[in-house]
Amino acid sequence: MLKFLSRAFLAPLARLVFRPRIIGRANVPAHGAVIMASNHLSFADSIVITLVAPRSVSFLAKASYFTGAGFKGWLSKAFFSGVGAIPVERGAGAAAQDALNSGLEVLAAGDAFSIYPEGTRSLDGRIYRGRTGVAWLALTSGAPVIPVALTGTQNIQPVGSQGPRLAKVTVEFGAPIDVTRHGSADSGKARRQATDEIMDAIQKMSGQAPAHAYNEPPPANVTERVRRWFRRERS
Repeated sequence: MLKFLSRAFLAPLARLVFRPRIIGRANVPAHGAVIMASNHLSFADSIVITLVAPRSVSFLAKASYFTGAGFKGWLSKAFFSGVGAIPVERGAGAAAQDALNSGLEVLAAGDAFSIYPEGTRSLDGRIYRGRTGVAWLALTSGAPVIPVALTGTQNIQPVGSQGPRLAKVTVEFGAPIDVTRHGSADSGKARRQATDEIMDAIQKMSGQAPAHAYNEPPPANVTERVRRWFRRERS
């Protein structure tokens, strides 16, 4: 109910304030399991997708958004729960598989689930090589994949900024992709081929330059140095 109420109130408000350009909404199936695989430019990407999509969409979010104390913690939990976020512990190995299993549960219930094959957001605007978790989900569940291209979301909350800003945003939903012809989820080759097909579709829509490499998140100390540099540049 909270998720429904949040979409009912927040989605029209977001469209009124940001006036996003939305392309291809008709490509999203109205019912049944579907995976929305998107490029990743901003912290706001998941919220943008779930508020402009023609149906409710679940996505993964840091568990810390759900565990804060006091009014601020309650507000964070209520907001992220309301927009369809699923709390997960980030990490590799078992943590990464647990995250994928959470997505698989959403698909098994016949719902929509969004994921970023790049893993972490691009700080230089290029599109990075996709990790094969998206293919594992699609091949295991049999769900079609909707490639999603976001443009302009990096300007909503640039690195180093203290809060959100108004920005022109475009969200394009591509034609569904059936990757099951590539083979089984147990095949590394099938997962790689399926992932590359999905990323190619996203890149063609977004127009981003391919990085031809995986996007590795910077160490925490590097991230903090970048933030300090941005603050100095803006002062």
